[in-house]
Amino acid sequence: MKYQSEDKIYLIQRKTNVKKWFWISMAVLILGLFLPWTQNISLTGNVSSLYQEQRPQQLNSPIPGKIVKWFVKNGDFVKKGDTILQISEIKDEYFDPLLVERTEQQMSAKKGVGDYYSAKVKTTNSQLNALDSSLDLKISQLKNKVGQLNNKLTAEEAELMAVKNELKLSEDQFNRQKKMYDEGLVSLTQFQQRSASYQNTIAKKTSAENKVAQTRQEILNTQIEQNAAIQEYTEKISKIEGDRYQALGQIEGNSGEIAKLQNQITNYKMRKGLYYIIALQDGQVTQINKAGIGEILKDGESIGMIVPTKVDYAVEFYIKPVDLPLIKEGQSVTCIFDGFPAIVFSGWPTSSYGTFKGKIIAVESNISANGMFKALVIQDKNDKSWPPKIMMGTGVQGIAILNDVPIWYEIWRNINGFPPDYYVVKNGKDEKKK
Repeated sequence: MKYQSEDKIYLIQRKTNVKKWFWISMAVLILGLFLPWTQNISLTGNVSSLYQEQRPQQLNSPIPGKIVKWFVKNGDFVKKGDTILQISEIKDEYFDPLLVERTEQQMSAKKGVGDYYSAKVKTTNSQLNALDSSLDLKISQLKNKVGQLNNKLTAEEAELMAVKNELKLSEDQFNRQKKMYDEGLVSLTQFQQRSASYQNTIAKKTSAENKVAQTRQEILNTQIEQNAAIQEYTEKISKIEGDRYQALGQIEGNSGEIAKLQNQITNYKMRKGLYYIIALQDGQVTQINKAGIGEILKDGESIGMIVPTKVDYAVEFYIKPVDLPLIKEGQSVTCIFDGFPAIVFSGWPTSSYGTFKGKIIAVESNISANGMFKALVIQDKNDKSWPPKIMMGTGVQGIAILNDVPIWYEIWRNINGFPPDYYVVKNGKDEKKK
């Protein structure tokens, strides 16, 4: 017995196209495995600037002070040189409104003291010259006196020599006269006359010897006087030179104090210009962290941020150490900016929509705090421009373009855990190095 439901449940006898579609699908799948696939590396980063001066800058207080007046508010756009904030002094050493003028008066007084010591140095120089001349004159006089005494000594020594010769002759005559008197050949009167002549000659010799000794003593006294004069004048000259060097020391010390006062005057004048904090570039004032009037600012304390309006944008991508050998300067990177819709086919970058091309210009050699390496990417001028509305700090997803390979090879590589193929950028062309 055959039921009607059997024909509806068991369809084995009915013709179907499943087998045909199965083989068609398999053929399409096999052909699809031979389609080209672009190898890539996924990157993450954020929008920054190529130049340091175009990045967000802190607004700092150059000196400690008290807020007097605000000229901007959060979100305001400013031009270079616009005043942002006015502060006043909080240190008592700068309270005097005539501080610069009084310091200039101190400097003028110091210059007057320097002129006084300069005049003193000139006076001591004149005194030294006068003492040197007096010493030379005194020494010349004493040398002349010594010369005269030497001449006198020479004459007296000659005179003593003559008296000695005369004494010798007189002594011989006295001895002969005495012998003749003893023999009775001469009278007593003649003997006494010869004896008196002999005694007179002895007295003359003693007198001549005394003169020679006195002259020698005078020469010695004159030499001592000369040495004493040299000593006396040396002491006077040393004292005056001491005064002179003291005055020179005062001049040098005074010059140092004048230089210090000049430095203070310059610092005071420059400090007056720091009471107004101005914008150093065009930009937008953000993140102001001080409110109201009268708040105290410390030296170098941050007040807020200024974001430049004119920026040469670049993207900072962070690369894992395992992918670092695959990244080279000049390599192409596809950028996907947060907030800008995009349809991405990572293996077919030319078919993606809403993506923007960039080019790696530098890869830092040192590792960052997050354990990855940083690469800088700029806009590829040969492709469409980056969105004009991107802002500093915007998040960016990146796809580093590598080699074109068949899909079956990419599947096989991923199954085996092999890395993408290496390649080197050379003369603008990609050269694969397996």
